[in-house]
Amino acid sequence: MRSPISRPTKGLAQDGQNFICDGTGVPCQTGANLSIALITFDVFGTVLDWRRGLRDALGGRLSDAAFDRIVDRQGELEQEGFRLYADIVAQSLVEELGLGAQEAAGIGAAAGTWPLFPDSANGLRRLRSVAPCTAITNSDLAHRPQIEEQLGFALDGWICAEEVGAYKPDPRMWRAAASRMGTEPGPGWWHVSAYADYDHRTARSLGLTCVFVKRPHSRPGPADLALDDLSQLADQAR
Repeated sequence: MRSPISRPTKGLAQDGQNFICDGTGVPCQTGANLSIALITFDVFGTVLDWRRGLRDALGGRLSDAAFDRIVDRQGELEQEGFRLYADIVAQSLVEELGLGAQEAAGIGAAAGTWPLFPDSANGLRRLRSVAPCTAITNSDLAHRPQIEEQLGFALDGWICAEEVGAYKPDPRMWRAAASRMGTEPGPGWWHVSAYADYDHRTARSLGLTCVFVKRPHSRPGPADLALDDLSQLADQAR
């Protein structure tokens, strides 16, 4: 694995700094340099445009309120015992929208084909020159090739719920990433997400540097760095 790379802290403790260390104003990393050993990412809603993809799959028949209900129902189903994410997507669509089972199953199986945010591919490509970039995702193994085909390259790691047998915010997802990528939890491990509820609460409890990305359906909360997109993150980390 690549060695940690030191980067100047310019910008990280200024405009981008947000909700640091329970409001103390102290960043997770201080001093002249910071070290980034690993960057992990949420996928659905952070790298991939979850709401647009689902709306397109439904032929535009999806209000913002209905999308919120679907997301919340999926979160409930994920905590009821492990099942494939494709099956959870399908059940949430049947229950919340009254979709037929066959149509719902097809949408769940193709979730990895939902479109990327415009900045995702280039931002991740640039960030891979800084540190290994790995997905920690509430999804299935079958979704990986769908997403990487859109990116145009393979990520350095893929930790998904199907492999771990659990869904975020379960810390087992991050422990699996630590084991797979050979990186101990700490501030040199940056976790990037648009969701405080699924991701940053657990990541902060493990001592990771939390990066919040503002997306159309983001759920903000305490984070060490708040940015508009992955290109801006690549600018900060270089």
